[in-house]
Amino acid sequence: MASRKSSEKCKEGADKYSVLLPTYNERENLPLIVWLLVKYFGETGYNYEVIVIDDGSPDGTLEIAEQLQKIYGSDKIVLRPRPKKLGLGTAYIHGMQHATGNYIIIMDADLSHHPKFIPEFIRRQKDCNYDIVSGTRYSGDGGVYGWDLKRKVISRGANFITQILLRPGASDLTGSFRLYRKEVLQKLVEKCVSKGYVFQMEMIIRARQLGYSIGEVPISFVDRVYGESKLGGNEIVSFVKGLLTLFATT
Repeated sequence: MASRKSSEKCKEGADKYSVLLPTYNERENLPLIVWLLVKYFGETGYNYEVIVIDDGSPDGTLEIAEQLQKIYGSDKIVLRPRPKKLGLGTAYIHGMQHATGNYIIIMDADLSHHPKFIPEFIRRQKDCNYDIVSGTRYSGDGGVYGWDLKRKVISRGANFITQILLRPGASDLTGSFRLYRKEVLQKLVEKCVSKGYVFQMEMIIRARQLGYSIGEVPISFVDRVYGESKLGGNEIVSFVKGLLTLFATT
């Protein structure tokens, strides 16, 4: 029944995609990522909105977002700022509360996730009726560009250890470029307890526990062009703690 309803909605062109863009000090990157989103959604004809969740960026990111809203329209660029940094997981929750689409796309605003892959995410979801489609750097033609050896080792190592301990059935647990059915994302958020970067990993683990179907699309991940990476020592420690907690509780 669910599959037939999904097919009918597709034929009617009723699907809408809400892109959640959490930002912090992204004034250089935001105009380009928004332009690319508008370009690829415009070319494919899918209905969409971009929800910018800025966490009190001191560099004026919100002011840039306001200018973009004037250019592209308040129906396409939706601003839902917060007063300060409150964590990546809560940013998604906040954005989802304001999303009007029946599908949610989460991605980074720093140009590491290219919007050109979004049409493939959507095609993959429609072809197989997946609940989640996740971008993967570690399967097929996927890859990472612009990282030094240290970051590659940390990322590969974290993913490898996670595969050994949790056996999630997905090739890229720490990535954050995904498409969700809205109701699935809402259910997963209710189940997840992690904050920050561990949130992404827990989402996939909980999805497998609840029996949701997960597809993957190989992506090219490119290190940020402007600004500094937000992955530091504290995030790595948090990741390890979160991994051990999931291992002990799942």
